[in-house]
Amino acid sequence: MERRDYGSLPDGRVVHEYTLTNGLGLTLTALTLGGIVTGLWVPDAQGVAANVVLGFDNLDDYAHRNPSFGIIVGRYGNRIAGASFTLDGETHTLARNDGPNCLHGGTEGFGHRLWQAEPAQPRPGEAEALRLTLTSPHGDQGFPGALQVTVRYALSATENTWRIDYEATTDRATVVNLTHHSYFNLAGDGSALGHELTLPASRYSEVDAHLIPQRHAPVSGTPFDFRVPTAIAARIRQGHPQLLRGQGYDHNWLLDGAPEADGLRPAATLRDPASGRCMDVRTTEPALQFYSGNFLNGTLAGPGGRIYRQGDGLCLETQHNPDSPHHEASADWPSTVLRPGEVWRSTTIHRFS
Repeated sequence: MERRDYGSLPDGRVVHEYTLTNGLGLTLTALTLGGIVTGLWVPDAQGVAANVVLGFDNLDDYAHRNPSFGIIVGRYGNRIAGASFTLDGETHTLARNDGPNCLHGGTEGFGHRLWQAEPAQPRPGEAEALRLTLTSPHGDQGFPGALQVTVRYALSATENTWRIDYEATTDRATVVNLTHHSYFNLAGDGSALGHELTLPASRYSEVDAHLIPQRHAPVSGTPFDFRVPTAIAARIRQGHPQLLRGQGYDHNWLLDGAPEADGLRPAATLRDPASGRCMDVRTTEPALQFYSGNFLNGTLAGPGGRIYRQGDGLCLETQHNPDSPHHEASADWPSTVLRPGEVWRSTTIHRFS
């Protein structure tokens, strides 16, 4: 595994970039800043590789202008309404960074932190693996409990698969909802709205004006029905009230069916007809947020001066439901509470073909 100095933060701390390869055409590059995946090189139907995630070509943009490209999201992926929650009778006030809400862990969420990193011993069937660790102190962004977090990136030695394993422990009761926030474009350039998306989900979460889930609704007969492969562009311009609120897709889907024998369930399939690249996502999580890159507005530039515009990348964030701390735990609202003595675990696998 290769490691290089990527640059220094304003306080002098050095950011490193690691490169993982599997010998089958899959290459991943990641920073110690935020665990950011800066590159994911995948071959197309003719064997030509392209980077299928959006990003920058310099540390300054990642440190100061990053709209969550490629980050590890924590402590809590997605939104918590009112930037507060009550647990065991105690109310915790969080950092507000999305109108009245706390989004992706607050102003200084895990995607802004410098993680410790080291090559990990590959497990059977793995080519290379990287282990990232972070300590989040009690009161960090308002969240209770000192949280110890480990995230592991691994590439398969037998197929073009990227696996993410998350673990977390705490010294007092808290809430946790870790995920990853890569913006995918399987074409490697241009718009991703021509991609075909499949989501095995018969319900999604309707949101209010602040994009906070209000209730779960059936997808049948709506632009949110992706149970069969559908081009993202096919219905994104429809005048559905929920599309207007999100300025496109920025919603949570509840995944159908129980986990399979390995604890994972199908979460999404994304296919680019032009390049032939396909990505299958499986996860231990009960839900997935599909975000269609609605707020990319031409103000950010990637490698080679490429300007990022609406729909140039999309996110498929495996997760528990947004705003779960404000709902009583149930089958529809699985708990995100983590207590001392417990280990929070989650796995998501991206398989490219």
